[in-house]
Amino acid sequence: MPKKGNLREVASVFFKLGCFAFGGPAAHIAMMEKEIIQKRKWMTQQHFLDLMGATNLIPGPNSTEMTMHCGHERAGTLGLFVAGACFIFPAVVITGILAWLYVQYGQLPEVLPFIYGIKPAVLAIIAAAILKLGKKALKGWELAILGILVLIACFNGVNEILALLGGGLLGTIYFYIKSKPQPQLPKSIAPFLLFQIPSLIGTKVTATGVFLTFLKVGAILYGSGYVLFAYLDSELVGAGWLTRQELIDAIAVGQFTPGPVLSTSTFVGYQLAGFWGAIAATLGIFLPSFLFVLILNPLVPKMRKSIVLGYFLDSVNVAAVALMIAVLIDMSITSLTDWKTILIATISVLLTFGIKKLSPMWIIAGGAVLGYFLTLI
Repeated sequence: MPKKGNLREVASVFFKLGCFAFGGPAAHIAMMEKEIIQKRKWMTQQHFLDLMGATNLIPGPNSTEMTMHCGHERAGTLGLFVAGACFIFPAVVITGILAWLYVQYGQLPEVLPFIYGIKPAVLAIIAAAILKLGKKALKGWELAILGILVLIACFNGVNEILALLGGGLLGTIYFYIKSKPQPQLPKSIAPFLLFQIPSLIGTKVTATGVFLTFLKVGAILYGSGYVLFAYLDSELVGAGWLTRQELIDAIAVGQFTPGPVLSTSTFVGYQLAGFWGAIAATLGIFLPSFLFVLILNPLVPKMRKSIVLGYFLDSVNVAAVALMIAVLIDMSITSLTDWKTILIATISVLLTFGIKKLSPMWIIAGGAVLGYFLTLI
């Protein structure tokens, strides 16, 4: 039973983390472990690990959902919402300001040289995420084949979201039949299935359309936050709402902000429909995470033991990595247009893989500065 009267403490802790949590989900969770477990002792180490496992079984940004779990443990249902909102708020505000500046001044020569260098630097960060996730995802030759099939599907025009969910279901059915378990599905999968139904096709570029599109993406977003880029490429670039170059710019700017990578949605929403588009995209992308954590937090012990959800998670992880590879290849073709961008990408790769603890923020900042100076040549 969570103690009452701790909302102010929850708000303070996660607002601070939201302001300084650079480096991606793994870094965010490491900071949370130090702040919540070592310093404040809100829960045991084992329960913290149990909650981490739960975030991998549901869609959404893992580190943001971990803040919600921790807030729930400390201050109940209100703590869940306060923790998530306070962690997201700094990134959303910073990204919103950057979006306004981009729309107002993004075409000026003073800004374009920096964006020019950021684009190829993003490729190194995504490549590092693919390698890290791929090592964990490939647990056998069957999953490797599944990943190749998803990659082939992506290159043959299959919708990325359909490829991801199709890969997850195909892998689940295969491993389910192979293991020959009890025929009854666990009850813990029911809340998950409820959020896989919506399919919003043909929505217009309005705040409402932006909200519905990002709500759909937020409800089925699996894997690293970088997978978001693949989804947005399908939903927005494919529909003609954004150019791929504008999406890459949004991705690059999103790397500057602390907190969840999904704050990129605020930037994209502003590009599409101004202030209310930014609000709509932010609410749409994060709302499913609050609902998933609220529903599934009490079911964590059962979910960890679920055979079927375990199969689905393994399959989706591999499919997500394959999807990211497809997007990385596509983005590389778009971004690497001359020797300068190739040089920036090469240096970014060397730094990313050569200095293990180097934050992605420094890679992006370095790419921006190098791009600026190279454009002077």
